[in-house]
Amino acid sequence: MNSMDQQVIVQLSEWLQAGKQCWLCTIVSTFGSSPRPVGSLLACNEDAEYCGSLSGGCVEDDLRESIHKGELASSKPERIKYGVAVEDVLRLGLPCGGQLEVIVEPLGQDQAELYRDLAAAIRQRKLISRVVDLKSGAARIQSADHFQPLQVNDKQLSQTHGPSFQLLLIGAVQVAYYLSEMAQGLDYQVAICDPRPELIDNFPRQDIELSTAMPDDWLRSKSIDRQTAIVALCHDPRIDDMALMEALEHDAFYIGAMGSARTTEKRKERLAQLDIDAELINKLHAPVGLDIGSKTPPEIAIAILAELTQLRARLRKQSRD
Repeated sequence: MNSMDQQVIVQLSEWLQAGKQCWLCTIVSTFGSSPRPVGSLLACNEDAEYCGSLSGGCVEDDLRESIHKGELASSKPERIKYGVAVEDVLRLGLPCGGQLEVIVEPLGQDQAELYRDLAAAIRQRKLISRVVDLKSGAARIQSADHFQPLQVNDKQLSQTHGPSFQLLLIGAVQVAYYLSEMAQGLDYQVAICDPRPELIDNFPRQDIELSTAMPDDWLRSKSIDRQTAIVALCHDPRIDDMALMEALEHDAFYIGAMGSARTTEKRKERLAQLDIDAELINKLHAPVGLDIGSKTPPEIAIAILAELTQLRARLRKQSRD
C-alpha cells in the first residue's frame, strides 16, 4: 500500500516515461480551514489526466484548467494562492476563511529519469529528498536520514518523500498483520519484532522488516524520535514488559500496549516494581487505541490507528503554533 501522495509520484513517473508533458502541484502553505496539509501533491498531464488531491475537490478543476490553457507554469515553476479573495471562496467552495498556496512545476521528458528514481525509492519505502530550484525548475534528489517537513523560500523547495513516521510493533500476532497493512497507507514505515521464531517464520507478510531479536535489544538498535510509535501486542508480560521498559525511556510520540483495563493495571504495577519512574509509566497508552467497541483484530487495528491519527494531528497543530 502507498499513501495518496506516494501514488502521485509513482503515477507521475509513469507519465513522464511515456513521454507526456506533466505538472506537479504542491501545497506549500495553508491558513485557516484546509482539507489537505502542507506537502500534499497533485499531478496532471497533457491529456487532462490527474492523480492526487489538494483540496478535496475545491480547486483542482480550476487549477488544471489554468494549466491546460497555458495560463500557469508553462515553462517554469509558479505560485498561486487560493482563498485570498472572497470570490474564490464563493466560486470554488473553499471552507470559510481557508487559504492555500500552491507551487506548480512543469515537467518534461528530460526529468523522466529523476522521477523514475524517486518513484523506485518510494516503492522501496526509502526516505529521499527532492530539491527544486524555483527560478529554473531544475530538480535533484538525495537520500535523507530522517523525515523533515516541507521547506520553501523564494529560491528553493525541499520536500522529503517516503514514510514520515515509523511504527514499531512488538508481537507478530494477527493484529500486527492488519496494523502493518493499514499503517503503510498512512505514511508509516512498519517493523515487527517477536522473539518467537515460529511466529515470525509464519507471519503472513514477508515484505516488511521482521526480527526475532529480544525486543529491548531491537528497540535499542532503532532510531526512535517524535516520529515514532511503539505498540506492544503480545499479551505476554515476558515479552511486552521487556519492550516497554526500553520504549518508555525514549521520546516516541506514542507508546501503547494491548490488553484490558485490568491487564493494564497489573502491567503498570509490574513496571513500578521494576523501578520504572511513575512519570515514564504515565506515558503508556493502555488499553491501546480509541474506545470504538472494537473486538476483532482488524477492528482493534483501526482503533489503534485512529488514536495515532488523532495524536499526529495534535503534533501538526503544535508545530504550527
